[in-house]
Amino acid sequence: MTPTYLLPLPVVIPLFTAGLTLALWRVPKLQRVLSVTALLAMVVVGLMLVVNVDVGTLVMHIGGWQAPLGIDLVADRLTALMLTVSSFVLLCVLLYSLGQDVADGAAEAPVSIYHPTYLVLAAGVSNAFLAGDLFNMYVGFEILLVASYVLLTLGGTGERIRAGAIYVVVALASSVVFLTALAITYAATGTVNLAQLAQRLPEIDPGVSLAIQLLLLLAFGIKAAIFPLSAWLPDSYPTAPAPVTAVFAGLLTKVGIYAIMRTQTLLFPSGRLDEMLMWLALATMLLGILGAVAQSDIKRLLSFTLVSHIGYLLFGIALSSRIGMASAVFYIIHHITVQTVLFLVVGLIERRGGTTNLERLGGLAKASPGLAILFFVPAMSLSGIPPLSGFLGKLGLLQAGVASGTPTAYVLVVGSVLTSLLTLYALVKAWNKAFWQAPAMELPNERLPRTMVFPTSMLLVVMVGLTFIAGPLFDYTGRAADELLTPDAYVSSVLGGSS
Repeated sequence: MTPTYLLPLPVVIPLFTAGLTLALWRVPKLQRVLSVTALLAMVVVGLMLVVNVDVGTLVMHIGGWQAPLGIDLVADRLTALMLTVSSFVLLCVLLYSLGQDVADGAAEAPVSIYHPTYLVLAAGVSNAFLAGDLFNMYVGFEILLVASYVLLTLGGTGERIRAGAIYVVVALASSVVFLTALAITYAATGTVNLAQLAQRLPEIDPGVSLAIQLLLLLAFGIKAAIFPLSAWLPDSYPTAPAPVTAVFAGLLTKVGIYAIMRTQTLLFPSGRLDEMLMWLALATMLLGILGAVAQSDIKRLLSFTLVSHIGYLLFGIALSSRIGMASAVFYIIHHITVQTVLFLVVGLIERRGGTTNLERLGGLAKASPGLAILFFVPAMSLSGIPPLSGFLGKLGLLQAGVASGTPTAYVLVVGSVLTSLLTLYALVKAWNKAFWQAPAMELPNERLPRTMVFPTSMLLVVMVGLTFIAGPLFDYTGRAADELLTPDAYVSSVLGGSS
C-alpha cells in the first residue's frame, strides 16, 4: 500500500497537540511530555517519508478531491529531507528550552502559550514544505508569521516588542506581495496548483509570466533574507530568547529558500533570471559577511553570517545544474543544523559569561572548556574547514560553478572563497575574544545545566555526522536534484490524467 497516510501527519500531529497543550496550560509537566512526544513522532514520520519517497513522489488529495480542484499534499525527496531535519531541529531546540526552564526554576510555571505556539510553528513549517499549491504554501507562511511573532515577543520587553514590530511589518509586506502574485497567477492561468501551473505558465504571455516570477522571488526573497531584502534580520533575531533565535535562524529563512527552489525549478525552468540570482547571491554573501566582521556582539555577528550563507544556497539554485542543485540541498541540511547549534551555544555563552558582547566576554576557555569545543566545531564547519560538512557543501558548489564555466559563475566561485575566509576570520575573532582574552568582568559562578548542554551536544553530533554520511547523503540529494530539474514525474504524480 502506498503510504500516503503519512503526508498529513507532520501538520496534523503538531496542530492537534497544540490544542491539547493549550487546554492543559495548568499542567506544565503534561504540556512538556506532549510537546516532546509530538516532535518525536514528526521525526519518525519524516524518516519514513525519506525512505518511501525514494521510490516515487507521494501525493494525497485531501478529501478525495483530485487536482487541481482539491488541496494536494506532495512529498518528494527534497520535501522529505526538509521535514526530517526541521523536525529534529525543532525537537532539539524544544529540549534545550525545557532544560533552560528547569535550570531557571521556571519548569512549574512556564509561559503557558509557549508550547502551543511552538507546535503551531512546527505545523506551519511542515505545511509550507508539503504544499502542492501556492495558496496552501501561503497559508503555511501565515501560520509561521503568527506563531513566530508570538515567540519573538515572549517576555514583552520593549526591545523585543520593537524587534517584533519590525519583523511583522516586513513579513506582512512579503505576504502582500505573495497575495498579489497569487491573484495575478490565478487571473492569468486559472489555477494555483503547482503541477498545473508547470503546464500552463509556458502558454501565457511571457511578460505576465516574468511579472509572476519576479513577484514570487520578491516575496520569498524577503522571507529568505536575500540582499537587498535582508536588513530586517540582524535587528529582529538577536533580541529573542536563545531557543527562539536558534529555531528562527535554523529554519525560517530556509522555508523561503525552499519556496524559491521549488518554484524556480517547477514553474520557471527556463532559467531566464539565473544571471540576476547569481549577482544577488554574490551581494548576499559579501555584504552579509562584511556586516559580520564589523560586529562586537556575537548574536548580531551570527545573524549576519546567517544572511551571508543564504547566498551559497542561492548560488546553487542559480546554477541550474545537477551538481549545483544537489550541493545546494546538501548545504541546506548543513546550514540548518550548524546555525541552530551556534545560536544554542551562544545561549550557553550568555548564561556562563553574563553577556554576548565580545568586548566584555573572556576567560571562558578556562571556566568552561567544553563550551569552547561546542562553539569551535560548528564555527569551523560554517567556515568551510575540511573535512566538516560545511567544507563538503561548499566544495560541491565551487565544483558546480567551475563546471558552469560562465564569467559570472567564476566571479561567484571567487566570492564564495572570499566569504569563507571572512567567515573564518569573524568566527575565530569571536572565539578568541570570548574564550581566550582576559575577562573584562567577573564571570558568574554558575555551571552550565546539563539539561541545556545535552540537546546542544546531540545536535552537534548530528552536524558532525553529516561528514561521515556525506557520500550516501550526496547520492540522495543528487536524486533530489534530478527530480527538481526534471519535474515531469512530480507533475504526473499530482495530476495523473487531469490537465
